Amino acid sequence: MTASAAPPATTGELTGVAGWAVGLMESLGGPGAALVVGLDNLFPPLPSELVLPLAGFAAGRGMFSLTAALFWTTLGSVAGAVVVYVLGALLGHDRTRRLAGRIPLVGTADYDRTAAWFARHGGKAVFFGRMIPVFRSLVSVPAGVERMPFGRFLLFTTAGSLIWNTGFVVAGYLLGENWALVERYATAFQYVVVAAVAAAAGLFVARRIKAR
Repeated sequence: MTASAAPPATTGELTGVAGWAVGLMESLGGPGAALVVGLDNLFPPLPSELVLPLAGFAAGRGMFSLTAALFWTTLGSVAGAVVVYVLGALLGHDRTRRLAGRIPLVGTADYDRTAAWFARHGGKAVFFGRMIPVFRSLVSVPAGVERMPFGRFLLFTTAGSLIWNTGFVVAGYLLGENWALVERYATAFQYVVVAAVAAAAGLFVARRIKAR
């Protein structure tokens, strides 16, 4: 008599966001993984560092194949990024420039320099931004505001998302029940990024106050 295969994970085994995400993947399969990952672009508190290893874990439990996990999570990442890109495009360059001019210690000249930098390095910013916590959700905004050619935006977003997703999904797939180790180390990296951004912002403010 042969041993039966391990049953798929159930939401009872996991709680909170993890339980909700796995439950959605159980109900909808690959499209559920795409939906969860896509929401990461719209709601940064739902981190891809948690969701992607879970998708790999779900694939390891037989909910869908590893290839399907990579396809659907990348599709979700791209779809979410496109929504943010469209929102940025609706906001537009001129309106964003006016808003920047109203921010204390920031002027339209700062915005103009940033826009000029993005015009030169936008492709790299989108590609590498898809692999940096926090910036993953934000980099699509300037791409839309500055009306980066949509085909170019789609190419760099897909490439960056595929690389990022593959690392986390495969790690979750290989680690199985220990998938949370991936999220733990990724969260530590995210803290480093947030601390660096906060330090840079503090330095910017200090210099502006000193200049005035």
